[in-house]
Amino acid sequence: MIGDERIPSQNEVTGRKSRRHRIRKAKLTLGQKTRRSALVILVIIVLLAGGVVYYGFNLYGRIKKLNVSNLSTNTNSLQPINILLVGSNSRAALNGKQAKYFGSASQVGGARSDVTMIAHLDPKTLKVTLLSIPRDLFVPIPNSKSSNRVDDALNVSPSQLVKTVEQDLGIPIQHFVELNFDTFQQVVQALGGIKMYFPMPVKDAYSGLNITTTGCLQLNGFQALEVVRARHLYYQQNGVWIEDPLGDLSRIRRDHEFLKVLATQVKQKGISNPFTLNSIVSAMVPYLQVDSSFTISDMLSLASKFRHINPSAISSLTLPVELVNNYVYKGANYGDVVFPTEPQDSQVITSFLNGQGTQPSKSNKAPVAVLNGSGIANQATTVANTLKADGYKIAEVGNTPVLSTPSETIIRYEPGFLSEALALKSTMSGSIIMGQAPTVSGAKVEIITGSQLTAYNSATSTGSGQSPSTTSASAATTQAASTATTIPITVASTTAKNPLKPWDPRACPA
Repeated sequence: MIGDERIPSQNEVTGRKSRRHRIRKAKLTLGQKTRRSALVILVIIVLLAGGVVYYGFNLYGRIKKLNVSNLSTNTNSLQPINILLVGSNSRAALNGKQAKYFGSASQVGGARSDVTMIAHLDPKTLKVTLLSIPRDLFVPIPNSKSSNRVDDALNVSPSQLVKTVEQDLGIPIQHFVELNFDTFQQVVQALGGIKMYFPMPVKDAYSGLNITTTGCLQLNGFQALEVVRARHLYYQQNGVWIEDPLGDLSRIRRDHEFLKVLATQVKQKGISNPFTLNSIVSAMVPYLQVDSSFTISDMLSLASKFRHINPSAISSLTLPVELVNNYVYKGANYGDVVFPTEPQDSQVITSFLNGQGTQPSKSNKAPVAVLNGSGIANQATTVANTLKADGYKIAEVGNTPVLSTPSETIIRYEPGFLSEALALKSTMSGSIIMGQAPTVSGAKVEIITGSQLTAYNSATSTGSGQSPSTTSASAATTQAASTATTIPITVASTTAKNPLKPWDPRACPA
C-alpha cells in the first residue's frame, strides 16, 4: 500500500511493515460578473487562487502571500503557465470528528504535499492540463546528496518543493498555490452537497468512507472528504470485500474525477447564485496561500482567458511510476515508495509541456562521470563504454557506496547543466531520476547507476522520443557496451492516463 504519512529518521531502521497505516464582501462590477464562471472552474479544478479577486480586494488581501524562490518567469503573455498546486495534509483545519480518522495537528505535524499537481495553462490553445506527481515518488533532494519522498519537500518549504519539481523533473514553475485539502468539505457544504455515482459499495477504515449502497448518492462535505482522502480503499464485489492494491496511485485517479464532478456541479449550482458562490470562495480563502509574485493583474488575465473552460475537457495525467515495497535507504525503512520510469516519464513531461521548457542539449556534451551505485559487477565500465560510443567524454569511472537495494539511477548535475542532464537521460531507460546537487565525483554531470538501467547508443535508439520496443531493446542489449538488469517491482509501470476502475465513484449518469 502506497503512502505513509511520516518520513522515518535515520535511526528508525528495522522492524517496520510496508503496509503500516498512519493517522497520516465586496460588490461585483458588471465585467466581473460576466467572468465569474472562470473563478469557480479555475479555483475548484485548478485550485487557482487568483479568481477570488472577483469578490473584491478584501478577499484577495486575506490570501496569504509566500516568498517562493526559484520560480520561472515568462517573457510574454502567450507563453504557457505552469502552476504548482498543492493540497497540504496539514491537520490544522480539522475538527474533533475529522481528527478521529485523519489525526490531529499534534498527532501528525508539518504540512506535506498530500496532493501535488501541476496545471499547465496554454493561452494560445486555451487548454488546461493537469499532471499529478505521486506523493511517494523517491527523488534527490536539491542541494544535497540524499533522497526522500517528494511530498516531504513541502515540509521544508514551498521553495524546496518548487526546486524539487524543477530540478528533478525539468518542469519550469511560474506560480505556487497551496490549499488545505480538507477545506473541500466546506466547499461541498456551501453547495448543499454534491452527487456522485457509486457502482459498488466501498469503504476505507482510515478515511471513514463507508458507502454501503450503489447508485447516485448525495454526499455532504465530510463524506466528500472521506472520498478524496481514501487511499486504503476496499470495494465489494459479489459479496466479497477486495482491496484496491495501489493505494495513493488509485486515489489520484479518483481525485481527478472528484474535482471534475465538483467543478461541474459548482458551475451548475453556484455560478448563478452569488450567495452560494461567495460562500464557496470564502470557505477557501482562509487556507489559501500563493506566491507573492502572483499579482491581481496576473489572476485577472488568466481568469478572463479561461472563463469558458469546460471541466470535462481538462486532461488529467499522472507521472508513470513503479512500486517498490518496504524500501530501505541508508538504513532507514521508508515503507512503500515509487520509482520513476524512463522513457515514459520524459515522454509524458514533454507532451505535458507541449515543447516548452528546457530542451536536451546534444551539441555540447559535458564530460560525464560514471559511478557504480548498484554493486552490479562492471556496470559503470559497461555504461561508460556505451556513452563513449555515443560521443561522450568520460570524466571518471568508479564506484560509490550502495545505499539501497533496489536502487534508482541518479543523474546529478551542477547548476547550468540541466540540458546536458536531460540529453544524458534520453539515452537510457529504467528507474532514472535527475537531481541538481553537488556531484560525488566533482564532474559537472555524473550518473550513479542503479539496479535497473539500460544504456543505448543513439545509433540504435531514439531515446525518450520513442517508447522502448522489443526490437530497439534487443538491438541495444546485443552490444558489448550495453547493460540491463531487472529490478524487483511488484506491479508493472503505471500509465499516464488511468481510466476509472469498475468500483471507482464517478459522475452520475445524465
